[in-house]
Amino acid sequence: MRRSFDLLSRPRWRTLLLLALLLAPLLWPVQHLATRYYRERVADQNAQTLELYVANLRGTLRRYETLPAILGDLPALRAALRAPGDAATVDAANQLLARLSEQSGADVIYLMNPAGQTLATSNWNDFDSFIGRNFAFRPYFREALAGRLGQFFGLGTTSAKRGYFFAAAVRDGQEVLGVLVVKVDLDPTETLLGTNPEQLLVTDRHGVVILTSRPDWRFRATRPLDAAERADIAANLPYPTQEPQPLALPAQDWLRQSSTLEETGWTASILAPRSLVERPVQSVMAVAGATLLAVLLLAAVLLQRRRHLYERLALDARTRRELEQRVAERTEDLLALNERLKEEVLVREQAQQELVRAQDELVQAGKLSALGTMSASISHELNQPLAAIRSYADNAGVLLDHGRLDDARGNLKLISELTARMASIISHLKAFARRDRKAPETVALQPALDDALALLAQRRRALEVELLRDLPDATLWVQAGETRLRQVLGNLLANALDSLAERAPPRRLWLSAQTLADGRISLSLRDNGPGFTAEALARAREPFFTTKTTARGLGLGLAICDSLIRALGGELLLGNHADGGALVTLNLLPASAGPGTQSPEDHP
Repeated sequence: MRRSFDLLSRPRWRTLLLLALLLAPLLWPVQHLATRYYRERVADQNAQTLELYVANLRGTLRRYETLPAILGDLPALRAALRAPGDAATVDAANQLLARLSEQSGADVIYLMNPAGQTLATSNWNDFDSFIGRNFAFRPYFREALAGRLGQFFGLGTTSAKRGYFFAAAVRDGQEVLGVLVVKVDLDPTETLLGTNPEQLLVTDRHGVVILTSRPDWRFRATRPLDAAERADIAANLPYPTQEPQPLALPAQDWLRQSSTLEETGWTASILAPRSLVERPVQSVMAVAGATLLAVLLLAAVLLQRRRHLYERLALDARTRRELEQRVAERTEDLLALNERLKEEVLVREQAQQELVRAQDELVQAGKLSALGTMSASISHELNQPLAAIRSYADNAGVLLDHGRLDDARGNLKLISELTARMASIISHLKAFARRDRKAPETVALQPALDDALALLAQRRRALEVELLRDLPDATLWVQAGETRLRQVLGNLLANALDSLAERAPPRRLWLSAQTLADGRISLSLRDNGPGFTAEALARAREPFFTTKTTARGLGLGLAICDSLIRALGGELLLGNHADGGALVTLNLLPASAGPGTQSPEDHP
């Protein structure tokens, strides 16, 4: 009976398998046709959307393209260029530009003299007015002076707002009276797609994203930048950063369609996630698979009825066989479980040995890390005194050539003092690496600040940084180590100069001190540089974190300063000033007046 049942059941499953093999290949052309259909539909929709967006963007730009040349002929603007010192004439020009900006929809319209100085602007009454600002470094200004229509996309240095600039020279015959600039706000063009899954982006000739429906893609590079492009970015400052971060858009994740705007060198692209094609294709395949399964189930039911009688006769025999099979499987499971237990015991012993070895390696790695931190710190902290020694040594040689022996002897004395300071710095850095806390001393704040300024005076003058001091006449005494305090002040001032080097003049550095309500002495250092980014504020105290290139910093200065100040019971606060730029506040414990020497003040 068992053999008869097997012989009769085999044709049923063989038939079902043969039917499945015949129907399954039909799924491939279904998938292929569905994929092509939905891909073409998405492509058609995106092509229409991209064409609409490009037309909208091109129309926005062309609407303002001829405006600078037309407005440059207005008598009120020419009068302001010829009489920049006449307040009534300049005020009339401001009022006229404000009305023109409101009527035309331009973001800002402003008038500059041939030197690039802004004389009149439509935002003259705003807090971020362009009045008095010099934009001669912008390429649109240079192109307008050369007789061409100036065009440029960039981030405003005053408003920090994106825009496209059109500029034209204001002429009286062959004489160039000035330059008129119209700034176009492109922010509304980013909202065309709304909340659709498709993403829109526009890249400039450098491949950097300037307009996008995804804010996290903005100002990121879609391709590697060469040296010439990096130099152009550094010279013209079109983005909030001189090093655009890369933006990876894997081809397997997006369906991309692009269109080029020849007049600007931009490329507009629309990216549709492949899920827009894959999801409906999957639905089609699910329906096709369900249909195939239904056919197979129907065939199985028909075959099942045919063999129902034979299955009832073989039920008892099959039950006995299943029982025997379960007993055999249970026995095999118990044997396999026993083997697994043995293997787990062996694995646990090996893991314990690996843990012991890993702990030893972690201890060794910790030692190497400490040595690396100390070496990098010494290198970072000695750079400033070494640079000063070299400068004094060069000056001494010049003084000896001119027979000024007393002045040369003074330079040599300064070199000797700097070498003593370097030895003191090394001693404090060793104590820092050992977490060694020395007892604080009584230190005069103003002389320590004057010494740090003197060390950086040459670099500050080279950068044309204006120093604004608001320090009390009476000496402020604080609890600190004299060398450590100068080390901290030198690092903070050097960081401020590094930040100011990244922006165009005017560059300013404010120093102020006051006594807080709790008695602590608060010293504030503020600059008008780019300020801290959100990431820099979060990670500034981490060793080796830096926003500078490796040639300019190791990322140890603020970490060392923070540790030294906390060891003295003070605190180091980092932030951005409301008017722009970084604001660093140093709060120190007060001390009773003690003996101290005044260092020569470094006058700007």
